[in-house]
Amino acid sequence: MEQSAELKSELPDNVIALIPMRNVVLFPHVLMPIAVGRDKSIATIEYALQTNSPIGIVLQRDASVDNPELNDLCLVGTIAKIVRHISATDGTQHIVCQGMERFQIKELIEDYPFLAARISRIEEISQPSTQTEALAVQLRERATEILSLLPGIPAELGHALQTTRAPAQLADIIASLLDTEISEKQMLLETIDIEERLQKVLKLLAHRIEVLRLSREISERTKEQMEDRERKFLLREQLKAIQKELGEDGDHGQEIAQLDEAITKAGMPPEIEVQTRKELNRLQRMPTASSEYSMLHTYLEWMTELPWRLPEEAPIDLNLAREILEADHFGLERVKQRIIEFLAVQKLKPHGRAPILCFVGPPGVGKTSLGQSIARALQRSFVRVSLGGIHDEAEMRGHRRTYVGAMPGNIVQGIRKAGARNCVMMLDEIDKMTVSIHGDPAAALLEILDPEQNSTFRDNYLGVPFDLSRVIFIATANVIDQVSPPVRDRMEIIDLPGYTREEKLQIALRYLLHRQQEANGLHPDQCELTVAALDSLIANYTREAGVRQLEREIGRIMRYTALRIAEDAQLQVRVDASDLDTILGPAKYEHETAARTSLPGVSTGLAWTPVGGDILFIEATRVSGSGRLILTGQLGDVMKESAQAALTLVKARANELDIPVSMFEGIDVHLHVPAGAIPKDGPSAGVAMFIALASLFTNRPVHHEVAMTGEISLRGLVLPVGGIKEKVLAAQRAGLQTVLLPVRNQKDLHDVPETAKSAMQYIYLETVDDAVQAALCQPNYSTVPEFKLV
Repeated sequence: MEQSAELKSELPDNVIALIPMRNVVLFPHVLMPIAVGRDKSIATIEYALQTNSPIGIVLQRDASVDNPELNDLCLVGTIAKIVRHISATDGTQHIVCQGMERFQIKELIEDYPFLAARISRIEEISQPSTQTEALAVQLRERATEILSLLPGIPAELGHALQTTRAPAQLADIIASLLDTEISEKQMLLETIDIEERLQKVLKLLAHRIEVLRLSREISERTKEQMEDRERKFLLREQLKAIQKELGEDGDHGQEIAQLDEAITKAGMPPEIEVQTRKELNRLQRMPTASSEYSMLHTYLEWMTELPWRLPEEAPIDLNLAREILEADHFGLERVKQRIIEFLAVQKLKPHGRAPILCFVGPPGVGKTSLGQSIARALQRSFVRVSLGGIHDEAEMRGHRRTYVGAMPGNIVQGIRKAGARNCVMMLDEIDKMTVSIHGDPAAALLEILDPEQNSTFRDNYLGVPFDLSRVIFIATANVIDQVSPPVRDRMEIIDLPGYTREEKLQIALRYLLHRQQEANGLHPDQCELTVAALDSLIANYTREAGVRQLEREIGRIMRYTALRIAEDAQLQVRVDASDLDTILGPAKYEHETAARTSLPGVSTGLAWTPVGGDILFIEATRVSGSGRLILTGQLGDVMKESAQAALTLVKARANELDIPVSMFEGIDVHLHVPAGAIPKDGPSAGVAMFIALASLFTNRPVHHEVAMTGEISLRGLVLPVGGIKEKVLAAQRAGLQTVLLPVRNQKDLHDVPETAKSAMQYIYLETVDDAVQAALCQPNYSTVPEFKLV
């Protein structure tokens, strides 16, 4: 700022600050934007803005020179005033200049931060001649003619040319608008004589008019003679040139060729290939910048990547299938037999309608791995589709392509992932689907799982039928009751209730131990986990139907071993049952039935849960009151009704049970099921509730090794219940010795493994009298405390 202030008085009238231009010629009477980036040129602008001085715009002879000298500059330029100034963020200065008059450089003057020169001004002739006026009229007509040949010229430009009367001004304005070489424009700027300048502009204008006129004639003549095929070729070439100029050409042609080749190799049915090629032709005509281009390109990729052809199927070897099932799974004999039968039917009738197998059981019993074993036995690819939490029908059928982010449904995605149209597809957690405002996904499964319909399954995204008839569907569920009845009707239910203690031990020895050793970087000789330790682990640290928690506990032991071996590489660790308390802490589970049932009023029931069977303690006591029945423990409506029926039945059989009638007067009966934070319901606790109440009023404790299940009627009949296998296995895990079952459930023991069946005693109940006789101990008044009303 200080330097500029000093220079204000130092520049004489015949000295001007210059801005050398690389490829711009400014004419007088013309308004033109200029971008400046060189330091000296920016200094010129700053000086001119602060002193309100004009500047000189002059053309460089060589555009590559950054610091031009006198020999590098054209000697004739234009004096201009700055109309507007804008500073860009990158340091570039933008100005709008109004040309005023021509000048000629005499010499450059040093010692300035900008380029300065001593100049002489070139004056225009103020009184034009008649010849000059005639040339100006002709120039105006020619300019109007060229404007009619150029498309998109604003009407204001023609009006401005018509209103410009001064010949010199008209010549300069038209010269600035000419699309010609920069050297020719500089030549016009250096032409001082107005008449000569008008003639030169007329000559350049006439040449440009002839070029435009000839181009139009050629275009019209070619258009008339061009055939349709040639016209399309020319349009494509023009489109390529336009896209190239816009930077949008990319690999458009190569992508189209690749998609065309992929469609040929995909092996689509003829009618689907016709539809796909129609979409390809539409993509070819579409600009790559279009928002629909990427969507259509993705759709064609999906169509070409789907396995339309049916691969050659390997012959089924039943002996190999048995070996695979035996190697992958221990126990589950009935399930394995059903799978072998399934494979035998597939071998005899490869193109028949295979049933949809649905493995139902608690977590960790091997449902998913059974599907993988079936895929290995069939030598087909395996894909797992998780249905847990799906609440939108579009997740199964796909979204329509009109939506942003549309994709095919999970079924089609699984087919592409498997890469084969005859894959084994596991629909995992089929019972976890829910209904929402977006539709019922289970309704879409009806078409997918129906052999009569899935050969023409139509995904909303694809918009064409896809054959699913060769896909082998296998479903899994924890609770089959949560699957909708129509879907359940299309599947064959195979129950996997859980493993016995002996089966868990064998699974741990054969599979889990080795797998966790590998997962933790151990060799078999570095860590020895004894059979006694595994048995104690199963009995005292896990209580589940499957083996997932057991594998986690084994993993904890292996990590403990890995830490010790990492500290001492020569160490060999042996883990016995006595070491578990140090590694895993105190036992998580204990056989508490003896302690819980030592007093009258407590019975042990058997319950079914989605994760397997479990034992359930039912406690009853009496307090002074008005004869109410108090129920606690988050009981559902069914269990509440069972409790009321049990109390009524106890009162009705008071004589048979030697209960004085006076014991029911002036008291409230409180029946409680512990673990009150867990909701409980179901029609199988009637017998256990009756025995608990009978024990309470007779002062006879329940045998601590006895568990029971069954529903009761008001006539004293014991009614059958479900989940017998799960409940029996739960009783075995809890260390119980005797199980009381309804007599009509005797046939369900056929499903119980022989080891569990032989480990316990079973008593079958027809009436509640049988339960009283088998479950209640004889009263021992020396040890049994007297109940007092409180």
